[in-house]
Amino acid sequence: MGRLAVAGADPAAPPAPPAAARSAPAQQPPAAPPVSSKGIPHPARPGFGKLGRRVVVRANHFLVEVSDMDICHYNVSISPEPKARKINRVVLLELIKVHGATSLANKMPAYDGSMSMYTAGELPFKSMDFVVKLGRREIEYKVTIRYAARANLYHMQQFLNGQQRDSPHDTIQALDVVMRESPSLNYVTVSRSFFSKQFGAAKDIGDGLECWRGYYQSLRPTQMGLSLNIDTCSTSFYKPIPAVQFVKECLLVTNPTQPFSDRNRLKIKKALRGVRVETTHQQGKRSIYKITGVTSVPLEQLSFPCNDGTQLTVVQYFKQRYNYQLQYTAWPCLQSGNDSKPIYLPMEVCQIIEGQKYSRKLSDTQVASILKATCKRPQERENNIIQMVGHNNYSADRLAQVFGITVSNQMANVQARVLPPPLLKYHESGREKTVAPSVGQWNMINKKMVNAGTVHSWTCLSFSRMPRHVVDGICNDLVQMCNSIGMVFNPRPVIEVQSASPNHIEAALRDVHTRAPNLQLLIVILPDVSGHYGKIKRLCETELDIVSQCINPRPNKNKQYFENVALKINVKVGGRNTVLERAFEPSGIPFVSDVPTIIFGADVTHPVAGEDSSASIAAVVASMDWPQVTTYKALVSAQAHRQEIIQNLFWTATDPEKGTPVNGGMIRELLSSFYKRTGRKPERIIFYRDGVSEGQFSHVLLHEMDAIRKACASMQRDYLPPVTFVIVQKRHHTRLFPEVHGRRDLTDRSGNILPGTVVDSSICHPNEFDFYLCSHAGIQGTSRPAHYHVLYDENRFSADALQMLTNNLCYTYARCTRSVSVVPPAYYAHLAAFRARYYDEQAEGTDGASVVSGGPAAVRRLPQVKDKVKEVMFFC
Repeated sequence: MGRLAVAGADPAAPPAPPAAARSAPAQQPPAAPPVSSKGIPHPARPGFGKLGRRVVVRANHFLVEVSDMDICHYNVSISPEPKARKINRVVLLELIKVHGATSLANKMPAYDGSMSMYTAGELPFKSMDFVVKLGRREIEYKVTIRYAARANLYHMQQFLNGQQRDSPHDTIQALDVVMRESPSLNYVTVSRSFFSKQFGAAKDIGDGLECWRGYYQSLRPTQMGLSLNIDTCSTSFYKPIPAVQFVKECLLVTNPTQPFSDRNRLKIKKALRGVRVETTHQQGKRSIYKITGVTSVPLEQLSFPCNDGTQLTVVQYFKQRYNYQLQYTAWPCLQSGNDSKPIYLPMEVCQIIEGQKYSRKLSDTQVASILKATCKRPQERENNIIQMVGHNNYSADRLAQVFGITVSNQMANVQARVLPPPLLKYHESGREKTVAPSVGQWNMINKKMVNAGTVHSWTCLSFSRMPRHVVDGICNDLVQMCNSIGMVFNPRPVIEVQSASPNHIEAALRDVHTRAPNLQLLIVILPDVSGHYGKIKRLCETELDIVSQCINPRPNKNKQYFENVALKINVKVGGRNTVLERAFEPSGIPFVSDVPTIIFGADVTHPVAGEDSSASIAAVVASMDWPQVTTYKALVSAQAHRQEIIQNLFWTATDPEKGTPVNGGMIRELLSSFYKRTGRKPERIIFYRDGVSEGQFSHVLLHEMDAIRKACASMQRDYLPPVTFVIVQKRHHTRLFPEVHGRRDLTDRSGNILPGTVVDSSICHPNEFDFYLCSHAGIQGTSRPAHYHVLYDENRFSADALQMLTNNLCYTYARCTRSVSVVPPAYYAHLAAFRARYYDEQAEGTDGASVVSGGPAAVRRLPQVKDKVKEVMFFC
């Protein structure tokens, strides 16, 4: 790759070190991408890390031992297919009750609630059909049990010992089903967690909901053997209350004669759709219905045809049939069934059934209530987990005994290391040119931003009711803070500071744009009532091309608040707050400084449960400054609902006028931007991918690595820079606790393990390249380490090299003077994807928005982020 003169390169950028200073091993030519996910073996662990101070931590993993048992797998099919998965278990329990001592030869099966059943030893048949009758109406089900396979415990042991690369998924799945059988029968199951009021009284969180406590459980293969990962958790459930009471709590209405507004009717429809209720107007008879909707007219206007051709109102029907006088006749009616054959259910005769999880988006107040109930300091959380394990008493479980499974009641002691924090570089004009963070934190006292931005043209627009002199005071304090830490910020706005009503947000923003078309920065003081932030950002970023900084209208803004806002403003106007000191040293940053290196972050955010038509949003960010790797550019794209693989990384099309091929996509655009900024093509790619579950590893890797390869090749035929592809996971349940709570050399001020604590043994994968890294200091509750899993590594990182690079990058996050819990490129991708959600929600309400088709449902295009905004870190 030839070098070009660097146009517009940062004058503060250090030169690339000579070849002798390069830290990475000589590169091998990249292999051609495989055509199937099975053709991509994940890299083996390249040894264990050695850097850092050695400590011992405890992990909420409990060692599991399995005796040499003959475990058989059987396929189960039930016909007709039950409407609810929980009925599957009822059917199989009835089968065991009737045929257990005969056809099943007294075997105690473990059932996954779907299509798989496991027994310790063979059943006396290879395939058999059964007929099961349920309930008073004796609904008949045909159940077929057919032998499928034997679990290979030897293969599993070889894998756990690191002598076998292929994971024995089927065997681990069988043992996991055994361990989940008893709690599945006794508690409410939500994914891999179990909830019950046995674990503590439910907590009211408002709007007809309550918080239940429970625990997460997963059987995992680790270096120490099989381990049971146990963690405490909480989630929201519908309160088992009358539907009328739910409406009163949700809408704060009490008058039975007051009709619903369309907004309230839709809110109740959305909240109760899919909820099961039982009717209460017939003594001794319990009928259960699933809510499918809410009528568009009040109960008093509902009628249906009688056999004689006359119409009978629902109110009259209940009076004549049940001698029940309905009271809430001005309210709409709940509806079950379908539109062609609706079943009308007056709210006052419906009771919400207990144990139904609420899966839709919670309000900020409800989230705060759950966090308050679940946020436990490390010592308390550790004790709660140990108590939960004692309560479950796994080794005494009859089914576990039958399958020869024993579970330790002690948490695993794990060897860990505390990595040193990096030195951070600040500007030479400050009294402190470098800083060594202490316990993951530092401040801006006596420091100047390493590359301070300049703001000549700015103004402020306030949508708050605060007086003008208060607005002026906020602007003055913010300008002073920006100037004090190195920026050149004009103290006078280019046009007069203005105030406007929250009802006229768009008009006010367009007026500012008209009067100051070359504005560098717009400071926006948000309305006193929340809910307007997204509209402001959508207008500024996708229509007006205005870089904006929003200010919370709440009072008591201290110096720390303005300092953090100033850090965000600096990167939004093209500056840099700090960089790693090693970028300026002759040896440089290992695996970064030796050759032009680009670091990507990628994430996909999905709509909340219940939003069945909203698109998923993919975001990709990439570093634009080499070798400092602190400035990032972000691109976003909408894709099919709940599609995890990023679709728009690379694409090809045909120019409709010229008939020539056209290449594009987010990877290609970011590679081109890097080339324009630095004058060099990247010769190394490090790709941090957030938000991927273990079951999706191979598919995501196959498709996204293929897109990266094609994007590179589209720029130059032989351009194939080596790639390291790393999954970043935060939604896991591994927690690390200090060996001795309260010791200053082992904990931070919140009682959590120290930032920089890394674990790559014991609880990690038996042979693949992964590690847990707690890179941040705790604030409240128990810190969650990030889990990094390397799926592809052509750069041949050592364990120390990748762990140190990842930890050091966590100190370069632009928005605060703290190390963060996730490597910044992944964090920025998460922020960018969430920002784009505001664009998508606005677009969905616009009749003229364009759509992208080609999938099962059309995907609405996101409006494009404008050019000026796109070139800076607008998402911060």
